[in-house]
Amino acid sequence: MPSKNPNHQRAATAFAVSGESSPYGKAAAVLLAAMPMLAAVAYGAVDIWALIPLTLLTFLLVLLWTVDSFKTGFFPIAWSALQLPILGLILVGCIQMLPFGGRSLDPGLLSVPESSSLTLDLFSTEYFVIRLFLLFVFFTAALTFLKYKRRAQRIVVAVVIFGSVMAFAGILQRLASPDAIYGLRQTPQAIPFGPFVNQHHFAAFMEMTVGLALAMLTGGAIKSDRKALVFIALGLMMIAVIMTGSRGGMIGMAATFVVVLAAGSSKSSLTSSAAGNSRLFKTAVGALLLAAAAGTAIFLSGADPLLRGLGIENKEVDLTGGRLHFWSIALKIFFDNPILGAGFDAFGVAFTKYDSWHGYFRVEQAHNDYLQMLADGGILAFSCIAAFIFLLLRHGAKVIRSSLSPERRTIAVGALAGCFGILVHSFFDFPLRTVSNSYFFLLLAALATVEFWDESKAVE
Repeated sequence: MPSKNPNHQRAATAFAVSGESSPYGKAAAVLLAAMPMLAAVAYGAVDIWALIPLTLLTFLLVLLWTVDSFKTGFFPIAWSALQLPILGLILVGCIQMLPFGGRSLDPGLLSVPESSSLTLDLFSTEYFVIRLFLLFVFFTAALTFLKYKRRAQRIVVAVVIFGSVMAFAGILQRLASPDAIYGLRQTPQAIPFGPFVNQHHFAAFMEMTVGLALAMLTGGAIKSDRKALVFIALGLMMIAVIMTGSRGGMIGMAATFVVVLAAGSSKSSLTSSAAGNSRLFKTAVGALLLAAAAGTAIFLSGADPLLRGLGIENKEVDLTGGRLHFWSIALKIFFDNPILGAGFDAFGVAFTKYDSWHGYFRVEQAHNDYLQMLADGGILAFSCIAAFIFLLLRHGAKVIRSSLSPERRTIAVGALAGCFGILVHSFFDFPLRTVSNSYFFLLLAALATVEFWDESKAVE
């Protein structure tokens, strides 16, 4: 809600007028784009050591934010309803860490004191809450500093370029079949792709960049001579997704196509006949792109990744990869802990009590982010997630409908499509548990929902 204080409003207006040219604001925007990219390069920031550089970068972001405020005498901070569910999750995590849990073991069985917290895994929950706090600061900064169309356009271009480079590097790595990521890191319990330890989470990252690239191609916001470059970038990303063999990745990528094509054919300025022709043309282009990407992937790596992604393989296997078993256990954990759950990221500990396979698998995740949120955080945490998704889709659709320029509409459509794709993928995997994907997701959420100063000024 905007402040009714005249002095506060004048200070906010002064910041908005000078904010686009502020060197500290520009540096903050560059850092907002760089943080997710650096996290992706660092194996997706899935290791605990990655928390150190991310914390330092967050501190630098706040420092730039503070210095920038001295130029106007006003500390700019954007508030959105989307921030409330994240704060809700942080609050749930803090409650889970309170020392109100009951002890269930004989003190003589352990060499260290048993945790008395509500969560079953205090360390993992603490780590989860710290990551949530860093993400909240990042998201708030993105809402604050990406209020300018030109700045947002540059970040979108940077993300698409970065995505295409990662896709190309991932394709080369898969063709070369290296023993380790960067020749340094072995992944005996997962199949890597690019810098990611898990190929499915690389596919999820590509879904977000695919949405931006496809919107750029179909939105009419870029010059014709640049469309060829975007087309090549989009092709690389799609090929990379198919080569991962990720079923969830292909479903998520299809979801991004649906959002972009549906949003692109709903412009009120088109007649019904023109809208129908536009929809038909863009659908045909989309189908052609998918077919070309699938053909290229088959040519490069054979049909196995595509067949696996479609659920068609030459041997009899469980198409769910054991997920039905994991999902049923997640529900059992939820039913026993319906309000607060077993604790954020405590699924691996809780799983052992209900596992009927007697430890055949060491399972840390439920392979369904929504069911795991029920198991980890109960109905309170799940309500926060549901609220965030509802608000994101509602605000994103509102921005798309009210956009005054094709550039703003293109950014909103591409960002919302990328978010929707990974949300669909989350039904079959846990892609947002990869930290770099969380950063990219919140960056896109900000781009999809923030009100650009350029447009709000035009409306007035």
